[in-house]
Amino acid sequence: MKETIKEFISEERLMQRISELADQINHDYAGKSVHLICILKGSIFFTCELAKRLTIPVYVDFMQLSSYGDDTESTGSVKIIKDLDAPVFGKDIIIVEDILDSGRTLFKLLTLLEVGNPASMAVCTLLDKPSRREFPIDVDYNGFEIENEFVVGFGLDYAQRYRNLPYIGIVKFEED
Repeated sequence: MKETIKEFISEERLMQRISELADQINHDYAGKSVHLICILKGSIFFTCELAKRLTIPVYVDFMQLSSYGDDTESTGSVKIIKDLDAPVFGKDIIIVEDILDSGRTLFKLLTLLEVGNPASMAVCTLLDKPSRREFPIDVDYNGFEIENEFVVGFGLDYAQRYRNLPYIGIVKFEED
């Protein structure tokens, strides 16, 4: 199976939208500090660009969950691969996600973090596929709503490849 990548969201448009999201977060959290929880590996590019644009005090922590493996469809189970370094108790946290699909992974994460009793929890996702939603997730900061396409680039991968693309691309599969 051979795959081709077609540019879908340009680097320029990504940076513009991330700046808009940062402006909204700066406004909403004026006078506060926030703890960004970067969901590895896919959200690393998005989290870095977002954090650079925030003017409020920011702490960045990392968590790695897995529900995809090396496939294009979620396996249905969610594993914690790397947990947070710091507790969330009493903190204003923003979960930074690369893509919100069925919501299974994020729903599990929200449930886990709630137990830690943060002051507040918000969700910021770069890409959202609302047509695929199976779990009730409220998105506070949404970069782009997209259709059910398999996308890569800007941190998103297919079998650990294409993360380094500076844009979001749609993957098309063809027989060899």
